[in-house]
Amino acid sequence: MNYLTIARDLVRNRFPGARAAFLAGSILTDRRTPTSDLDIVVLLTGPPAPFRESLVHEGRPVELFVQTEADWRGFAARESAERKSPLLAMCADGVLLADADGLGAALQAEPRERLAAGPPAVPAAELEDRRYELTDALDDFRGCADPLERTYLVADLLRRASELALLAGGHWLGGGKWLSRRLAEAEPGLHSRLTGGATEAITGTPEGADVFMNAVGEALALAGGPLWAGYQRGWGDGVRGPGRRTRPLPPDAGFPPAGRPVPTGRPRRRSWGTRNPGGSEAFRKRQTAVGGSGSGPLLGE
Repeated sequence: MNYLTIARDLVRNRFPGARAAFLAGSILTDRRTPTSDLDIVVLLTGPPAPFRESLVHEGRPVELFVQTEADWRGFAARESAERKSPLLAMCADGVLLADADGLGAALQAEPRERLAAGPPAVPAAELEDRRYELTDALDDFRGCADPLERTYLVADLLRRASELALLAGGHWLGGGKWLSRRLAEAEPGLHSRLTGGATEAITGTPEGADVFMNAVGEALALAGGPLWAGYQRGWGDGVRGPGRRTRPLPPDAGFPPAGRPVPTGRPRRRSWGTRNPGGSEAFRKRQTAVGGSGSGPLLGE
């Protein structure tokens, strides 16, 4: 039984009243492997949506992302604001498994238009923050003599440089392997030099380090070049504390204690469609038969 048949049978048996369903992910590409899972987006009219579930069906690992149309639009809007929308990509590039009332066709056409239009523009302040952080990290790497620390610095620089290059060019971001794929599509030459340079830099040869630093410099140049001396932010500007993102403080909040940046990371999510006492939406991940993939709430990136 092939993966399309497995996916269609699962949707038909589990969700006979589904308005629409999509099969997405690496399974549809020549990058598929024996361990590739079936990423399936299912649109229902109401409960039990929204939820996410991991399971094994017919010997295949499956990730279900079950939503209503309102849930779908809410998730897509929040992800798009972060310039990284796996949900749009899943529906735009996926295979339509079911379409009871035309919603499936509509939610395939709309994401294709939105993805083609590109992500929201990056505020100048955010671009400057990213330039500063990448410049600072590159200086750390340049002076690092510990081979173990260099490995971590290379990984951090590779991610930061890739994201900066994508944002500077008005491209969508991605996470993990999808970050690599987004950059390879948008800037194939830079992608090759960054990834090849990173591999050489980890070996610790002076030549490899130079190749990698030059590639990171290319990414910086796309966004306006290195930025360090003269960079300044106040707490009200959304300054980032040491190693943690912070958010602007209200006018009457006063200055935070030294060494205590105000985190803006989202609260841990435990269930979709409900709210915890703090008022934050959360998701409930049902776990069935196999362990979780560690991916985000919408797409296993």
